Amino acid sequence: QVQLVESGGGLVQAGGSLRLSCAASGCTLSSCSMGWFRQAPGKEREFVAAISFGDSSPYYADSVKGRFTISGDIAANTVYMEMRSLNPEDKAVYYCAASRYRYYTGSSDSAYDNWGQGTQVTVSS
Repeated sequence: QVQLVESGGGLVQAGGSLRLSCAASGCTLSSCSMGWFRQAPGKEREFVAAISFGDSSPYYADSVKGRFTISGDIAANTVYMEMRSLNPEDKAVYYCAASRYRYYTGSSDSAYDNWGQGTQVTVSS
């Protein structure tokens, strides 16, 4: 059974940075691809970033490209997302997700089989 536990959310001022972590169990980073999604109040869940450790090619939503970086520590089986230059539009609950498709780095949430409980990110203006 795959379990994903996010941490690292919090309150930050606009222009600040946060690093989210997602500790995975039941699925190794070498066999699953991993993604981050977010959901703001009153909005649909949206794709943020994904990475496949099979080919190490990350993929980002245009809204975060150049500001967010997804990475991982295979030994720790943990995925990270470094978020810089945060703005109020980044405020959302951020979810980690795992896909059984090892090389998948797309944005379709239906391709992800397992989800974490989410961590809140709030950006004050």
